Amino acid sequence: MQKLKNSTRISFVGLALLASLGLSAQALEKLPSQVPTPADNPTTPSKVALGKKLFFDGRLSKNGKISCNSCHDVTQTGVDGKQFSPGHDGRLGGRNSPGVFNSGFASVQFWDGRAASLEAQAKGPMTNPIEMGMENHDAVVKVLSGIPGYKKEFEKVFGPGPITIDNTVKAIAAYERTLVTPGSAYDRFVGGDTKALSESAKRGMQLVQTVGCTSCHSGAMFNGPTLPQGTGFYQKFPVIPGTEFDKKYKFTADVGRFEVTKVESDKHFFRVPTWRNVADTAPYFHNGAVKTLNEAVVVMAKTQLNKDLAQAEVSDIVAFLKSLSGKFPKEKAPVLPQ
Repeated sequence: MQKLKNSTRISFVGLALLASLGLSAQALEKLPSQVPTPADNPTTPSKVALGKKLFFDGRLSKNGKISCNSCHDVTQTGVDGKQFSPGHDGRLGGRNSPGVFNSGFASVQFWDGRAASLEAQAKGPMTNPIEMGMENHDAVVKVLSGIPGYKKEFEKVFGPGPITIDNTVKAIAAYERTLVTPGSAYDRFVGGDTKALSESAKRGMQLVQTVGCTSCHSGAMFNGPTLPQGTGFYQKFPVIPGTEFDKKYKFTADVGRFEVTKVESDKHFFRVPTWRNVADTAPYFHNGAVKTLNEAVVVMAKTQLNKDLAQAEVSDIVAFLKSLSGKFPKEKAPVLPQ
């Protein structure tokens, strides 16, 4: 598992730097030093190795070609760069694929928060007819059980016994929890490196607080307060309907969390996404309709806060958002058991 060198605590130098800019340390935190791990799924090297193979293995899909990595490409930036990822028979879903890096820090998964953990999330796409297309989880287990190499690895990780879907997703989730991007310019700055941020990024860091962005995008992941696993932090999008952007990008065509809860007040509510690596994970929003980060900033200011930003303000905020990109681990496709 990748060991992180930083923690959520901001150094005394970092606190002084934030204070000098008039910023709140509560709204701006460092990347945590450890990914939360459930008690029933401890991380081990052998489990991570198995999970990585499963993450890259297209045989978990009906046509034998679509893997987790197809939509969440860890050899790049954890996304495929497409508005909608093609799945079984080339079918397209209606939501943009979220990035997988740092996903272990999220308290819920999917745009609508319907999965309470990475383990629960990993089960979904395998049997989704639009994504990986398997008839059921028994079909997934049958495929894996017919591969001698996997039978051997599962026994090594989980002990004697048949392969199960629960152990399959535990291994995948264990691997995903190692996909962390530490060392961003922002983290170095709040850690005390006064030269880590450009003057433009510093102005942007001030603006996201004064404009009001951090009312939602706060905390170490810039996706809201730290909450118990399974409890999501949601926001309505758009807050202000009927803007030119709402009409142009058809944001309200998706009812969001309402599809999960069927509660009227949940219409158009979505999990607040992280700002970590946001500069590397275009296109943007739940429907992937916005292609550039500059446009996304303009859209958010207007649809959420009813504010029209000057171009210089947009440029500074984008400079700050770029400072939140960390170091991506160099992931290569593993050799899969035959």
